[in-house]
Amino acid sequence: MSSIVAIVGRPNVGKSTFFNRMIQKREAIVDAVSGVTRDRHYGKSDWNGRSFTLIDTGGYVEGSDDIFQKEIDKQVNLAIEEADAIIFMVDVTDGVTGMDEIIVDLLRRSQKPVFLTINKVDNAMRVEGTMEFYSLGFENLYSISSVNGSGSGELLDDLVKSLPEEEIRTDDPLPRFAVVGRPNAGKSSFINALIGEDRYIVTDIAGTTRDSIDTQYNRFGFDFNLVDTAGIRRKAKVKEDIEFYSVMRSVRAIEYSDVCLLVVDGTRGFDGQVQNIFWLAHRNNKGIVILVNKWDLVEKDTNASKAFEEMIRKEISPFVDVPIVFISSLSKQRIFKAVETAVEVYKNRSYRIPTKAFNNVMLPIIEKTPPPAYKGKYVKIKFCTQLPTNHPQFAFFCNLPQYLKDPYRRFLENKLREEYNFNGIPIQIFFRKK
Repeated sequence: MSSIVAIVGRPNVGKSTFFNRMIQKREAIVDAVSGVTRDRHYGKSDWNGRSFTLIDTGGYVEGSDDIFQKEIDKQVNLAIEEADAIIFMVDVTDGVTGMDEIIVDLLRRSQKPVFLTINKVDNAMRVEGTMEFYSLGFENLYSISSVNGSGSGELLDDLVKSLPEEEIRTDDPLPRFAVVGRPNAGKSSFINALIGEDRYIVTDIAGTTRDSIDTQYNRFGFDFNLVDTAGIRRKAKVKEDIEFYSVMRSVRAIEYSDVCLLVVDGTRGFDGQVQNIFWLAHRNNKGIVILVNKWDLVEKDTNASKAFEEMIRKEISPFVDVPIVFISSLSKQRIFKAVETAVEVYKNRSYRIPTKAFNNVMLPIIEKTPPPAYKGKYVKIKFCTQLPTNHPQFAFFCNLPQYLKDPYRRFLENKLREEYNFNGIPIQIFFRKK
């Protein structure tokens, strides 16, 4: 399970710009106006081979000073409690402010590594302005520019060194299936229907489930742990401190699982936030099963499920090799089919292909459709193997790996999926020098 790094600071210091650069996507909306709504406040990043989850805690701009301090206290305290390291971001153009000092007071009481990061140091003239931040009491200062990325290398070098060693599960041999999705999509109802009792409180109020809870499922020849997670919401709707805490716990549950059962509310559709959860599980290389819940409430004709499935596959393209099961937790419609599918996906994730057999299948395919020439040079793939990891990773050894581009990587992945059953499983392909 990877570590969690929280970005804290007052509004409009550049947290979202830095967040976008780290996850290499424009996921958080960036605007000169402070307090802009963000579509996503968590993402996967890595540095020097070390992966971690990045959390953008945002900031507040409304209310009096007392209200402002109260809200800052909530967010920062929760980030400190759950995160393994803190990036405390300030703005060189504003200098040290009273709000910065409020956050520093909270950080001083923690035992977590804190990295004071001075943003917007875009030119040499602004370097002098960083000296005043030594008054905040931190030994090391990191001057960066979120816009162009300058200075972030030193920060990230020290950050990953401070993170705890990645946890490896050795005490629990049972597979872990995390039930994830938006609040009130029917996650707890699904687990209650499976185990045949009201193990979890179920209400129409979104966010009833506050924590991630394990339940062992041992029936009908199946044996695994189910994890019911608190729903993950858009940033703008995370108003309660306890729900923000639940979001962070849900992220951890995804990372610590083997298969994610993504519960989708069939009455709401496959919206942007559900897609966010899907891609978080994908980037963590987890098995994925999509469960379209409340299907009994949807007015449908015979082609409704087919149209809904086509819509989902369009949204998750190019990773379309994912099982989709239409269920109703209330009437228990196809819930055991969902379990069977999840178990199958788990087996797919641990599937191993002998190297000789793998080469016998893939090399003729490559010979028939070789990589395209690049700058007049031809790439020759001579050998391939599955890497000894807990999810499917493959290495293809060739003379010029730098000339192999994403379209050919996707071609190889498609051929792999045609030849082998990796339904529901993300595949990683690496090109190495022979």
